[in-house]
Amino acid sequence: MRKWVLSGILASEETYLSHLEALLLPMKPLKAAATTSQPVLTIPQIETIFFKVPELYEVHKEFYDGLLPRVQQWSHHQRVGDLFQKQNLKVRSTKDVKDQSDLLKHTPSSHPDHPLLQDALRISQNFLSSINEETTPRRQSMTVKKGENRQLLKDSFMVELVEGTRKLRHVFLFTDLLLCAKLKKQIGGKSQQYDSKWYIPLSDLTFQNADESEPLPIPQVPDEELDAMKVKISHIKSEIQREKRANKGSKVIDRLRKKLSEQESLLLLTSPSMALRVHNRNGKGYMFLMSSDYERAEWKETIQEQQKKCFKSFSLTSMELQMLTNSCVKLQTVHHIPLTINKEEDESPGLHGFLNVIVHSASGLKQSLNLYCTLEVDSFGYFANKAKTRVYRYTTEPKWNEEFEIDLEGSQTLRLLCYEKSYNKTKQNKEDGDSTDRIIGKGQIPLDPQTLLGKDWQRTVIPMTGVSVKLSMKFTSREFSLKRMPSRKPMGVFGIKISTVTKREHSKVPYIVRQCLEEIERRGMEEVGIYRVSGVATDIQVLKAAFDTNNKDVSVMMSEMDVNAIAGTLKLYFRELPEPLFTDDLYPNFAGGIALSDSVAKESCMLNLLLSLPEPNLVTFLFLLDHLKRVADKESINKMSLHNLATVFGPTLLRPAEKDSKIPTNPTQPISMGDSWSLEVMSQVQVLLYFLQLETIPTPDSKRQSILFSTEV
Repeated sequence: MRKWVLSGILASEETYLSHLEALLLPMKPLKAAATTSQPVLTIPQIETIFFKVPELYEVHKEFYDGLLPRVQQWSHHQRVGDLFQKQNLKVRSTKDVKDQSDLLKHTPSSHPDHPLLQDALRISQNFLSSINEETTPRRQSMTVKKGENRQLLKDSFMVELVEGTRKLRHVFLFTDLLLCAKLKKQIGGKSQQYDSKWYIPLSDLTFQNADESEPLPIPQVPDEELDAMKVKISHIKSEIQREKRANKGSKVIDRLRKKLSEQESLLLLTSPSMALRVHNRNGKGYMFLMSSDYERAEWKETIQEQQKKCFKSFSLTSMELQMLTNSCVKLQTVHHIPLTINKEEDESPGLHGFLNVIVHSASGLKQSLNLYCTLEVDSFGYFANKAKTRVYRYTTEPKWNEEFEIDLEGSQTLRLLCYEKSYNKTKQNKEDGDSTDRIIGKGQIPLDPQTLLGKDWQRTVIPMTGVSVKLSMKFTSREFSLKRMPSRKPMGVFGIKISTVTKREHSKVPYIVRQCLEEIERRGMEEVGIYRVSGVATDIQVLKAAFDTNNKDVSVMMSEMDVNAIAGTLKLYFRELPEPLFTDDLYPNFAGGIALSDSVAKESCMLNLLLSLPEPNLVTFLFLLDHLKRVADKESINKMSLHNLATVFGPTLLRPAEKDSKIPTNPTQPISMGDSWSLEVMSQVQVLLYFLQLETIPTPDSKRQSILFSTEV
């Protein structure tokens, strides 16, 4: 759709240029005649008639020449925002506003063009608004005092927490105030309308500091509920695609789209947990909830920067407030709630797969700091934090060299934030996901399929104010990630059948599993995020090589390694098994069993399937299961619940090899690669969670009993 909008703009520009050329044609001879004894028109008359025509022609010609090749070489990630921004700094018209507004509506919020187009649109709108105020004195009294212009700086949909209840709001930041409004329901084809909830003049606005007062706790939605919503969303999307392929009536699809909108809206409402608190001069507080610290920082920075220009307090009359609220309909730059259902049919669905990111180092710092980075990506319509590096102590050149594997669900953008770590524990505010850690830089890059698909590591630098961070990225599409490749080292352990390893070692549980679990039990049970936090990739590869070559010093090496690297080695071992621990043959049955609604039938089915596993697989799984339950017993310290552990290990233990997956090979295909994959992953998580939550696992016979509860491992 963006391409069609731009094609229309090109056609319009072509017509406009031809009209300007027609004006320029007589201008030159008229100018020449003006200096003769018999001029047709005087110089002042010519300047009035042809006012700025040559300049207009040059600006629009430059814009047209820049836009044409980009539209001809079109892709979903093509950028054009810089052209509109450049044009708007020179020329502003109502036509520009309409063109930019149309283009902005069809540009995803995660696309790099979005902020540039928003900026260009604001330039035009604010310019035209100031013209209107100059020509319509009556309007001045409805906005601000004479001689001043109120301009829109930023707007976005946000979740507000009102007396413990989450409400969806549209928030508008003007040059002198912050306005919180509610979008009214449109009935009977009526135009869009807003209802003002509250406003704060920027001169009166303050942010809540963690040590000022005890913050109210934020009601958290359990991960299980959020995952259930995602499963429903994936189911509905799959149904919509089936109906489209079957050419069913539009009524059925409309009904499904309505259900999808409801579920996506619910997820958008319940998922944010980071608080942005604002107060007015009377101490009245308001709280917004956000899922992205990047966006929270942007709002704070923009407000604080604008506050430097605001000195006087004021209050609006009810009429002025109503007029301001009404103007939001025309001024808004964010037209749709950020739901995937609002995407255009031809819009890029983003990437579905795994993104491996190595955060190498940072440079450009003027003083030594304690630094760490976080990574955010967009999925299900909103951004969320996905990874965090360790803190690199007191240096101007931190070298993390940490690798993370990030699950992509229709993702289009990677964001990075760099923080200075605060060790003042008295000022920590964990209730609202906030702390006194200071953001010293932030940046983002588009996840372009053409750049990432089928390629090895891509090095890049994210420049930020005062610091730049070096990254390497490698994308693995869904179908390739499912390949469980047999090892080329027959005497190794990685990529070798578990039965082969246990037979060779004369053990019931592979040595690598026992060693890793013993070391983690010794010093990793209270490690925050154990199994979820990625270990350093180079350390994991060193341990992998040591186990593969049967290095006798491996236990000494492990005692000196970071415990997250040991956890990462264990996960890598299970992920690289040529067949998953739950086996390819039984996987479909486990997926079917967990979907049973009758609890008695489900328990019988799941236990019988479990006891059908080959003996080495079963004993190894039960050995791991007991360990994971002990990890979850310390959830209050390590923050790893049974659900968190199931999320980490479910796909690793159950994900079938490529030949058994029904997932096609196009990593940007939204339904098969996004939603079917989501359903598979959710199912794998639920299977493991089911066994983690069982208090005991009964056994049908004494032979099996002796195997399960033997202490000889």
